[in-house]
Amino acid sequence: FHKDGFLVLEQFFSAEECDSMRSQIQKIVAEMEVPPHCRTQFSTREEEQLQAQGSSDYFLTSGDKIRFFFEKGVLDEKGNFLIPKEKSVSKIGHALHAYDPVFKQITHSPKVQELGRKLGLERPVVVQSMYIFKSFLAVTPHQDATFLHTEPLGRILGFWIALEDATQENGCLWFIPGSHTNGITRRMVRAASGASTCVEFVGSEPAYDEKQFIPLPISKGGLILIHGEVVHKSELNSSESSRHAFTFHVMEAQGTTWSKENWLQPTPELPFPSLYT
Repeated sequence: FHKDGFLVLEQFFSAEECDSMRSQIQKIVAEMEVPPHCRTQFSTREEEQLQAQGSSDYFLTSGDKIRFFFEKGVLDEKGNFLIPKEKSVSKIGHALHAYDPVFKQITHSPKVQELGRKLGLERPVVVQSMYIFKSFLAVTPHQDATFLHTEPLGRILGFWIALEDATQENGCLWFIPGSHTNGITRRMVRAASGASTCVEFVGSEPAYDEKQFIPLPISKGGLILIHGEVVHKSELNSSESSRHAFTFHVMEAQGTTWSKENWLQPTPELPFPSLYT
């Protein structure tokens, strides 16, 4: 993990634990009622991100709620679904770990806590969580610390759980080994009041050498630990099968300052909970 910036732990969660998360999400989606004015499409490309997410208070205030973000092109101009709603959702975020009993239990499970201790985390807190459907969207190369910035750097850790086999065909993660040692060149920050979008990007993502990326296929139940500054991406899901994943981010709070410019902020309703409770 310290050398490459990521670590693959196969069979970290059981098939039963994965299935419990998937069935819980099916229930959440079945009960999903999204007001048309809240129907924001999730995108990872910078301009679309600013348009779809940045102009929407719905995204900016989702840190302490369970909210729905949709694939591109699944809604008409009136905000009605063009395809079945269970196939329209791109991700659900960002507080499943706090408000849903199944995801809370997984996030704070004894084996996750033990892993945190093995990594030397003293005061880890959970800052966000997401359920990712990966129907077809590609995710461009990025570093998580672009969106979750701390002083000093190196205090963010992602836990990425494969709820189905993740293959090169259905959009597994790709990494540049060792790229977590070069700092970050881009940040997404809250825009000044009165700006046309709620967030803006400062700096730019460099052009990465595609040949440096290596794929990380992983079986159902596997866990990938992701350093906050390691460069990673996923390609289009070109298969007929989905690639569901649950992911959450932890910050080592000991001696760390969470940036007040981050889009995500703790709230009185939901201060960042300790991983060890």
